[in-house]
Amino acid sequence: MRNMQLIGTKKSQNYLDIARSLAKEFAETAVERDAKGGTPKYERDRLRQSNLLKLIVPTEYGGLGETWITVLRITREFAKVDSSIAHVFSYHHLGVVVPHIFGSTEQKQRYYAETIDNNWFWCNALNPLDKRTTLTPENNYFRLNGIKSFCSGSQDSDILPITATDQETDELKILAIPTQRQGVTVHDDWDNMGQRQTDSGTVTFENVLVYPDEILGIRDKPSQPFTTIRACLTQLNLANIYLGIAQGAFEAAKTYTGTNTKPWLTSGVESATKDPYILQHYGNIWVDLQAATCLVDQAGELLQQAWDQEWSLTAEQRGECALFIATTKVVATRVGLDITNRIFEVMGARATNAKYGFDRYWRNLRTFTLHDPFDYKIRDIGNWALNDELPKPNFYS
Repeated sequence: MRNMQLIGTKKSQNYLDIARSLAKEFAETAVERDAKGGTPKYERDRLRQSNLLKLIVPTEYGGLGETWITVLRITREFAKVDSSIAHVFSYHHLGVVVPHIFGSTEQKQRYYAETIDNNWFWCNALNPLDKRTTLTPENNYFRLNGIKSFCSGSQDSDILPITATDQETDELKILAIPTQRQGVTVHDDWDNMGQRQTDSGTVTFENVLVYPDEILGIRDKPSQPFTTIRACLTQLNLANIYLGIAQGAFEAAKTYTGTNTKPWLTSGVESATKDPYILQHYGNIWVDLQAATCLVDQAGELLQQAWDQEWSLTAEQRGECALFIATTKVVATRVGLDITNRIFEVMGARATNAKYGFDRYWRNLRTFTLHDPFDYKIRDIGNWALNDELPKPNFYS
């Protein structure tokens, strides 16, 4: 058993090393691409070539059979240099497990196998709050119509997981169809201040043919806590990206302070690295980062334990996992927003020059932290702290 664990650890480290090498490559063009926006096609192709898109797919389907711990740490490495890449990379993994969570055993097996055989890149078009998509029966098939917003990674994707309202039953259903199917139009309309290369714009569906086996449903298992695990995956994924952005901002500031920042004229020191107030800022930043990192790592262990339970996962275990992840996300949000703003205090006015692109850390984090209301996480945590009530599962908690 010990030898197997060592082998698994070595493989995970190899994947992390591949990711770090790619991150170093992506960093060279990150500022330029952020300003440009659009689709990071070259970088997406490099991810395809790296085999890292196969990380979470079980080995019996040809995947790498890795844990969420490894996937999230790799996501964090990408986020340090380019949170848009981290975004589309991680949402691929959140997408590829949709049939596993919501589908039948046969659907799970088929989508995993075809993902490996075709080297698919999944995106995200679920967005259950946008209810403008409908599914209508037609003979032995269905037709999908409507529009979805915030469809991250949709450009250059192969598969779209979607939520749509069944016109007959009024139920919200989950399906997965090819992005290139006739009637699907991915719009190039994402032009926000942050996460500028995530292609998180809109997708429209005009009389799109949907086959019955593309509609996911727990047909051979009753509704269980595991069917709500994707919210936990999504929330901890966000926390890892937030932390990665903060870590990247810290590293960028550290390099700049050591090479470019001038000491203040009344500081009494010859180097900015000896300025007492700059040292104080760095000390506080370091403490905050260590606290956030410990929480995020611990949450990753807890999430993996919940995932491994699969259909044996209890409501209490799921609730405790969600509560810890919510706490982690709150800390990662607070720490990240503070650090991405505070780095300018330790770099100085010259660091605001557009050529450095240091503002992208805050812009990306501020954009992404609006994914769902921060205050509702605090409310859920407060309800537990005061009333011992675990969060009720939904798409966002």
